Amino acid sequence: MTTDPRRLGFLLAVHRAGGVLAAADVLHLTPSAVSQQIARLEAEEGLQVLDRGPRGVTLTPAGRVLAEAAERIESELVEARKAIAAMSDELTGRVVVGAFQTAIRAVVAPVLAELAERYPGVELEIQEREPAEAVRQLRAGDLDVVLLERDEDADAPPPRYVRDVPLLDEPWRVVVPATFPTPARLADLADADWLGPKPETAAARAMRRVAATLGTTFATRHTYYDFDVALALVAAGQGVAMIPALALEGGDVPDGVTVVALPGLGTRRLVARHRATRHEPRPVVSAVVDAMVDTASGLTLL
Repeated sequence: MTTDPRRLGFLLAVHRAGGVLAAADVLHLTPSAVSQQIARLEAEEGLQVLDRGPRGVTLTPAGRVLAEAAERIESELVEARKAIAAMSDELTGRVVVGAFQTAIRAVVAPVLAELAERYPGVELEIQEREPAEAVRQLRAGDLDVVLLERDEDADAPPPRYVRDVPLLDEPWRVVVPATFPTPARLADLADADWLGPKPETAAARAMRRVAATLGTTFATRHTYYDFDVALALVAAGQGVAMIPALALEGGDVPDGVTVVALPGLGTRRLVARHRATRHEPRPVVSAVVDAMVDTASGLTLL
């Protein structure tokens, strides 16, 4: 009996999701339907592809071989679709991008004119979203691309079925009130009054990383999410903060704030995340991401 290659997709889904129930949820099918396809695959191949135990299922050695073949087939199909799309000069479609303030200002907004000129059939919609909300909406299919931030010590691999495309590694800066002594090294910040970024942000992770380097814990006051808020509080003499270089572009640094570059502050990484499945990313999504990569590569940072 000839193997139906479509059944390999079900095996690959079980492998990626970690079980039949999770694969059924991803494929929007019943667990019974997924199990039937796996059983038919085993019948066609004449071998067992899953080890079924009380704690779930794992791939057998033969199952892993077939899953790897399914991944290669999926990759070839994606490349084939891209090649077919490239045969036409015209890209059309709607792409919805979710991003936060500094990424929109520096990376997303500048591509609008370029895309309109190069691909007049592309409709790009921008939605300002906090990263956690953007990730949920990407998973739900409401967004096509989301821009996320990562501190250098938290660049974890993306979940299954999505891909992160690096856009930019930008340096962190320290901003201090102009009335404060200008720090010359990290140790000068150990006893400073710090403004408190929201705990889940890259700024918070970066601040904890620097504090750990100094062997201390920074005392914080106030809480901010937007870097414009942090700059306003620094200008008011309320403390010091770590700000990524993008947030200091465009002459938005208020009077009364000193920007300081210090060794050891590290970098923030911006990535564009999109879905990566058998049918995604669509060529129009890839074109938008490529345009953002080109724009980010041309930035000159303060």
